[in-house]
This record gives sequence, structure tokens and C-alpha cells, in this order.
Amino acid sequence: MPAEANSGIFALERPHPSLWKLYLIRCILTGPGILIALPYHFFRYQTLRYRFDEEGIHMKVGILFRREVNLTYARIQDIHLSSGFIQRWLGLADVQVQTASGNAGAELVIEGFKEFEAIRDFLYSRMRGARGDLRPASSPALATAPPQEAVGSGAIELLLQIRDELRQTREALEARQPSPPSDV
Repeated sequence: MPAEANSGIFALERPHPSLWKLYLIRCILTGPGILIALPYHFFRYQTLRYRFDEEGIHMKVGILFRREVNLTYARIQDIHLSSGFIQRWLGLADVQVQTASGNAGAELVIEGFKEFEAIRDFLYSRMRGARGDLRPASSPALATAPPQEAVGSGAIELLLQIRDELRQTREALEARQPSPPSDV
């Protein structure tokens, strides 16, 4: 990923104002529940902060009940994008980041950014980089090939010996099989 794309992701901190529009629409759709939903979503929007750095993703939200999530790139197991009808209309989507923590849902949901595809691609590249797998995601042929540093000369020699022994075993089995009887 180019450095200028990384700096764009690193600069993201506050959600787009369209998230507040989404929250307002959701509050209006709750009917009488708007009395509870509106203050909750207002303070959620006002306090929601993200930080992307070299280590991982950091999220803070809340005033009375503060929630902070610090997630390193190495812990990321899977990334999903989801968007409802209203989110698509506003140009938003949720980036759901899952870990192996055992939770049924996502460990972290990044919401309120119009750059959701760039965030997903950035997280995938960081996730692969944290695991030492720096192959490009766009090349399926390279995705099945083992990394060069994982295949040492000793491993290659061992694989060649195994190949030769399998060939010799096959030839010995073929030599032991009697030829099929002729129908004369």
C-alpha cells in the first residue's frame, strides 16, 4: 500500500458527519424511544474517536460508561464490511474486526467513515504484515506458494529425497504386479 494511502488512514480520527445523520434517522424510527435514543446517540457521536498507528487500532467512546478498545494488527483474524440500506444511501459502512477472543460478535466495529474500503484494505495489509506474510492480496498464484525464507536448502533436499523414494517405491510395485493374462 502506498505511503500516502497509509498517511490518509493514520489521519482518520473522527467519524464523518453522515454518521450523525444515520443516528438521527435511527432515533426518529424508534418512535417514542427517541427520548432515550437521541441523547445516547448524540453523546456516542460526540465522543467516538479512532486512532490508527503502527501498533494497531484504538477506539474510545462514551462519557458515563467509557469504552476503550486497543487492538493490535497481529490479533486480527477477520475483517467484514456491512451496511444497511440507510448506510449505503449515506455512503457509510461498518468495518467489523474480529479476533480469536471467542466473542460471538466483532471485537471492534469501525463506523462512520466513507473510506471504509480503504480502511479494510489497510487492515488486511497490516494483518498480513504482522504475521510476516507480505505477499500481495491481488495475486492468487502467489497466495499458495510458500514464502522463500520458510523454504531452506535442507527442506528442499528432504523433499527431493522423498520424491525419489516415492518414485522408487512406485516402480518396485509396478514391477511386482503380474501382467494381465492374455485371452488366447
